[in-house]
Amino acid sequence: MTEESRYDTGIKTRKEVLGDEYVEQALARTTAFDADFQRIITEMAWGSVWSRPDLDRRTRSLVTVAILAALGREELALHLRAAIDNVGVDPHEIAEVLLHVAVYAGVPAANSAFATARKIVNQPVPESPGAGENQSGA
Repeated sequence: MTEESRYDTGIKTRKEVLGDEYVEQALARTTAFDADFQRIITEMAWGSVWSRPDLDRRTRSLVTVAILAALGREELALHLRAAIDNVGVDPHEIAEVLLHVAVYAGVPAANSAFATARKIVNQPVPESPGAGENQSGA
């Protein structure tokens, strides 16, 4: 595959997974300083790895969520949204992946990832008994 076709494949895959709007905004924010970095991301991550035929997008998406959760990376929210909105992953599957993260990467990593995922899947944290009441008893 030529570099130009790898870039074109990468843009197409990146838009299919992350959404046209997000990718267009990311490209619009590109400067001379980080243009080469954006090109590398598009060619390597999206044009080479995400475009390989041996894993489907759901599997790649769930693997990506697990890795980002384990590493505590800020891109987790983006990939959670993409998994649910563009790839068709069910929120229950996300929860299962994050349970796996707890076992293999640690409870603190999973706890943080669950907090991020809860915001994405619109699952509010239940109020604890007495929440909002004056705790001093007055």
